[in-house]
Amino acid sequence: MAVAKVTEITSGSKKSFHDAIEKGVARASKTLKNVTGAWVNEESVVVKNGKVTEWRVNMKVTFILN
Repeated sequence: MAVAKVTEITSGSKKSFHDAIEKGVARASKTLKNVTGAWVNEESVVVKNGKVTEWRVNMKVTFILN
């Protein structure tokens, strides 16, 4: 039986929410081994001078413990 752990991370992108998710998962995979999934639990944007300048996501990443 496998045992999994969940950690919460925040990631941002100047392009899109999708890009922020991909960057977050890629970065988490460098530090955490056996990443098996992630789910976004919050999305937000940074607005400057009436324009969106950054897309951010808070997500939970699941990985299997050895």
